[in-house]
Amino acid sequence: MKHLHRMTLSMLPGPFLGWFGTLMFLLVMQFLIKYLPDLVGKGLPLGIILELISYNLAYMVVLAVPMATLIAMIMTFGRLAESNAYQVIKSAGISLLQLTWPLLIVGALLTGAMMYFNNLILPEANHRARNLWIDIQRKKPGFQLQPGVFYDGIEGYSILVQHRDPETDSLRDITIYDYRYSGEHAVLKARRGLLQPIAGGRFIDLILEDGEFHRLRRLEGQERYERLAFARYRLRLDLSDFVFTRSQEEGYRTDRTTPTPQMLALVDSMEAEVQRNRQRIRQLLLGVLHPTAQRTAAKTPAFQAAADDMLLSRPVLQGLPDTRRSMLYELALQQSRRLQTQIEELQRTVQWTKRRADRYRVEIHKKFSIAVACLIFVLIGMPLGLSVRRGGLGLAGGLALGIFLFYWITLVQGEKLADRGYLAPWLGMWLPNLVMGLIGLVLVTYVSFDLRVTRPLVWLTQKLHALRDAVSRPYAYR
Repeated sequence: MKHLHRMTLSMLPGPFLGWFGTLMFLLVMQFLIKYLPDLVGKGLPLGIILELISYNLAYMVVLAVPMATLIAMIMTFGRLAESNAYQVIKSAGISLLQLTWPLLIVGALLTGAMMYFNNLILPEANHRARNLWIDIQRKKPGFQLQPGVFYDGIEGYSILVQHRDPETDSLRDITIYDYRYSGEHAVLKARRGLLQPIAGGRFIDLILEDGEFHRLRRLEGQERYERLAFARYRLRLDLSDFVFTRSQEEGYRTDRTTPTPQMLALVDSMEAEVQRNRQRIRQLLLGVLHPTAQRTAAKTPAFQAAADDMLLSRPVLQGLPDTRRSMLYELALQQSRRLQTQIEELQRTVQWTKRRADRYRVEIHKKFSIAVACLIFVLIGMPLGLSVRRGGLGLAGGLALGIFLFYWITLVQGEKLADRGYLAPWLGMWLPNLVMGLIGLVLVTYVSFDLRVTRPLVWLTQKLHALRDAVSRPYAYR
């Protein structure tokens, strides 16, 4: 038995690590294809780009681990069935549970590791990636002079260079338009020039030689033209906006960037705020008499006549002039409306706080749900691999991709419905796991008790075998 356990466990790491690496590579390529156009052309250091990719690896791990687990289980047990090793094991009186309980323990350990990763490491990585991305977006594109093209990247200047040597940064036939001062236009022309970065790239000196300086100025309502020839002129340009700088701000944390312990504390504080606001509403309602009737009928003659009769019947108002009674009535009505407005505002605050707390609850349940999916995929992968009797790459990958897409789409839709209040947070996030877990239990029962002779399952087995043959058989061209 120990030998069988070691054999089964030894077959698992290879497919898991191979598919995990493949999925991570595909996700990194997808990330680069999507965001690389926003990164190039800004002169970012390579270390900053690698840091951004490393932070985004966190969410890629969350997607790759469950799917790699499912593929590895299908391939491992598919090989056992294909080589008839499982039939030999079963004929020796060893049940599926006796054979696979070490794998269930591995799945539970993997689930625990993913819970720790999802609840603590993933939010911090998302937070740092978000802050770094904001810093990257603030940076302007790098200082790049192209021959024959006006460069307007520096505020107040427009630079045209006809020839540039990229190795020596020497320039020829330079024209610079200076728009920094209102009411003044200046133009610099030079035959030769040289770029000299200083102060770590925060400034750059443009050394101009053999040129002229033209300026048109307006002084006391009169225009004055100035022309100055020079043999050498130094123009210092400020490139501080082009240098990438890291902001020191912590930044606002969303539900995706907040660790689970902090989200639990926030949910508790929001729940306490909801209770306080509800208690305040109950207290205010004691001082309001039929606020809805007052709002809807305050201006109708019937309501006014009923209110006058009520006021006249009050002993405390007996003997007061009509104007005095009317003024007291108006004051009471204004106070009632003010209390009604306050109650409605508190009700809106309660609804907004509850929706915000539910969003945090959804994210909390989602982190645990995705982690538990690793154990559920172990439960599904074992009987599914034995049922299809094929450990090949194509069939295992196709089945795993279909199952994972169904799980992920269900999870995303459940998240949307829970965020909008149509489902409870726990139900929206755990419903995919419940469905997949039920499917896994059915498959385990099917394989353990050898229910292939059952009519519905015979049809399902035939379909799976047909799919296996279609994947493994090369295409025939007619």
